Amino acid sequence: MDLSLKVRGWVERDGKRLDENDIREILFRDPAMISRLGGEFFLEWNECKARDHFGIMPGDCPAGAMVCKGDEIRKVDPQYPLMDLDEAIRVAVRLRSDEGIVALSGGVDSALVARLAGRECVAVGLAGSHDLRHAREVAEELGLVLHEQIIDPASIEEALAAVLAVIPKKDPVNASIATTLYFVSQWAGQHGHRRILAGQGADELFGGYSRYLETATLAKDMEKDFQGLAVQLARDQAVAGLHGTYFSLPYMDERVVVAARSIPAEMRVANGVRKRQLRAVAGRYMPAAIAQYEKKAMQYGSGVMKWIEKLAARKGYRRALQDYLREIGKEAGLEAHKEEHSSSCAL
Repeated sequence: MDLSLKVRGWVERDGKRLDENDIREILFRDPAMISRLGGEFFLEWNECKARDHFGIMPGDCPAGAMVCKGDEIRKVDPQYPLMDLDEAIRVAVRLRSDEGIVALSGGVDSALVARLAGRECVAVGLAGSHDLRHAREVAEELGLVLHEQIIDPASIEEALAAVLAVIPKKDPVNASIATTLYFVSQWAGQHGHRRILAGQGADELFGGYSRYLETATLAKDMEKDFQGLAVQLARDQAVAGLHGTYFSLPYMDERVVVAARSIPAEMRVANGVRKRQLRAVAGRYMPAAIAQYEKKAMQYGSGVMKWIEKLAARKGYRRALQDYLREIGKEAGLEAHKEEHSSSCAL
C-alpha cells in the first residue's frame, strides 16, 4: 500500500507520543484507530484527512473529524477516562514540553504551565508594563529562564494591520489581544521556536472572568464561553501562523477538559475566588502569592490596548476605536469592520 503521509503538529495515544512511523503503522493496520488519537494535529494521507478533537492545529477539515474523499467518516475523540485534575494537567504539559517556548505573563495559568514544563519562557509588553514586571518576578521565584520582548510602540500599528488581515473578529478587544500575541509569536519565530506553550482556555474552563462573580447563571455562562473558544483559538492560531508558529494548549487537552468540567461550576467559582481548583493545583508547585495572584487581561497588562487607544486618539478617534480599526484596515486594503464567523474548531 502506497501511503503519502503528512503530519502537522504532534500525535499521542494513551499518553505516549507517536512518531510518523507509528502513525503509518496505525494506518496500515487499522485506519479507524485514527479516531482514538490525541494531540494537536492535522494529518493528510492519500485522499483522507484528520484533525485533533478540538481543532487546535489548523487544517482544512472540521475539528475532530476524519474525512475521506470529502466525506466525514468518523469523529476524532480519544475518550479519556476521568482523571484527577492535578494528574491531568501534569500529563498534558509533559506531552507538550519536549520542545518550544512558554508564553509567560505571570498569571496562574501560564505560571503553572511554565513551572511544570521547565522550559524557557518569553514575556512581552511595552517597557515598564505590568506583565513584564510580574513575569520577571515569577520567573525569578520559580527559577525559570525568561526572555523579554519589549514592544516598540512604533511597531504596534504595523502589527495591528497584520492581525486585522487574518483574525475572524475585528473588534477592539480581539484586535488588541491578537496584537499582543503577534509579538509573542514574532519572538518565538525569530528564535527558532515553532511551538508556543500557552495558558489559553483556563479562564473558560476554571472560571477566570470577573463577571462570573456576579452572574446568577454561572454554569450557563461558563458553558457559553467554553463553546465560544472556537473563535478565540482561530484568532490566536491565525496570528501565530504569520510567524510560522502555533500555540500549544495544555488546558485544552481532553484529559484536562474532562477533569475540569466534572467539577460543578459553583465549586470552580466560589466565595469571591475565581479558578479555585486550578489555584489549588498550582499551590502545590509554587508559592501561594503566585497561585492566588489576580492578573490583568493580556491586552491591558502588556500595555498594548492603552497604546492602541493613544494611536486612535492621535488620528481623531479618541472614543471610536472601531472606526480607527476600520481606518487601519482600509489603509492595509482590508475591511476591518467586517466580522467573519469561520472558526478553527468546534467545541
